[in-house]
Amino acid sequence: MQENKKILIVEDEEALRRILVEFLRSETAWEVFEAGDGEEALELIRKVSPDLALLDIAMPKMDGLTLAKKMMEEELTEKTKIIFLTNSAELSSISSVSSPAVMGYLVKSNIDMREVIERITEALTENS
Repeated sequence: MQENKKILIVEDEEALRRILVEFLRSETAWEVFEAGDGEEALELIRKVSPDLALLDIAMPKMDGLTLAKKMMEEELTEKTKIIFLTNSAELSSISSVSSPAVMGYLVKSNIDMREVIERITEALTENS
């Protein structure tokens, strides 16, 4: 398990965000940050420069796709990889964000906590 990695969970649904944050904190040595919307997330990304961000697509203030595009514009994806959190109806919109930093997506209705850790670990080791 990779230590000293910073993971940012960006999810407006508080219950799911809490579950993800608490699970990652209890099961990994990663430093886990959280944000409830895209604007808050962008500020945190600028400040803490996480290694990976799990971005919900549908959020208030700034959605995950817009956040990802802003991250690319500001060259924040040089350091921060992205995995989208999505509902299956939103899958086609992910293709509008093309970047080597985008490491895929997880469908929230089918989320398996062990798979979350596996996917993050794979993303962090790819191109490292």
